[in-house]
Amino acid sequence: MKLKTACLFAFAAMISTPAAADETEFLSSLGGSWKGSGTVTTRIGSRPVNVNCTFQTTASGPSLQMNGTCRGFVVVRRSISADLTARGTRYSGNYVGPSGRPSALSGSRRGDNINLTVRWNRDINGDRVAGMTISKLGRDGLRLRTTDKDGANGPTVTTADIRLTR
Repeated sequence: MKLKTACLFAFAAMISTPAAADETEFLSSLGGSWKGSGTVTTRIGSRPVNVNCTFQTTASGPSLQMNGTCRGFVVVRRSISADLTARGTRYSGNYVGPSGRPSALSGSRRGDNINLTVRWNRDINGDRVAGMTISKLGRDGLRLRTTDKDGANGPTVTTADIRLTR
């Protein structure tokens, strides 16, 4: 009886623990060339800028690299990149936004969304923390969205919302 109970617990643990392979499969579905448009707010309270973006995304095992360029006002061009690695269900990595300065990423995936906390290397909009969500939209859609608080204790606002397709 004890052996049967131990086997049942072992089996339950195997089927209820997400494996790294799950993240590998999900990340590989994000690989490829992406293009699209959206808006970016450079400073909370300022008008959003319409942007056109292209990204090349490469997945290798439990890692994802995103490299892209967004253009606004015809002449403004900014490079953006993110490198993520999944360890179990937790994600960590680095993000380099329009400022060119690296920031730390950490979070987890829920369904088709990778929900991340961005830890800026300097104060941005009154603090050093923001949110980023990378969402898979069907088979050929991707949404990149960042949010930040207006000041340290103000309301959360969307600072970037970019929709991409293959």
